[in-house]
Amino acid sequence: MTAAKRRVVLITGASRGIGRAVADALASDWRVLVGGTRIETVQPVVDLLPDAAPFVADLTDPMAVANAAAELDSLDAVVHSAGICEGGTIAQTSRQTWSRQFELNVVAVADLTRLLLPLLRASHGQVVTINSGAGFHAGAGNGSYSASKFALRAFTDALREEERGRLRVASIHPGRVDTDMQVALQARAGRPYTPEAYLRPESVAAAVKLALDATEDAVIESVAVRPSGLQ
Repeated sequence: MTAAKRRVVLITGASRGIGRAVADALASDWRVLVGGTRIETVQPVVDLLPDAAPFVADLTDPMAVANAAAELDSLDAVVHSAGICEGGTIAQTSRQTWSRQFELNVVAVADLTRLLLPLLRASHGQVVTINSGAGFHAGAGNGSYSASKFALRAFTDALREEERGRLRVASIHPGRVDTDMQVALQARAGRPYTPEAYLRPESVAAAVKLALDATEDAVIESVAVRPSGLQ
């Protein structure tokens, strides 16, 4: 008997942090396309997974993204995990900082999704965006990042309605997660770092897997995941 063909998922930002945890969580059932900017960081992850291939492109380079997307011949899901967070008050935040965050956190997501839509429609596939609690609530010192995540939520909501009946769209909103990005953020703020105060990347990956494993009659549209405070 021929083994069932694995579904194919592209995960951006899959070489570390949440994206890497998502790749590990899906590896037993999916063929994973490991997204990243450099082959040197992508290939070691590919080598550790049972069925994987690299997807190497600078997501802020339209031509590189278009060329990489054109190489794909089938796709069942994309998980948009790549992103950046640069804190600072409005008074401290330069135009360049605003632009960098919107370019990677919003524009790159929208552009890659647009390029992948024909394949995703053909498979009645799924789009999952890794958003943030900052996509619901903005606070002092986090305005530009929150604005990019509010915009990402608007993109996700619009895509879901535009493609309803053809594919499913989920938005995952984790609180603060124990990643190297979080370490850098807390260091920049001059605060001590306590890993157990934050979500584990694996916990966010479990929420992504929940959305992707939903039966075809259902769509998990939005999931908020917060640290429980039990540890």
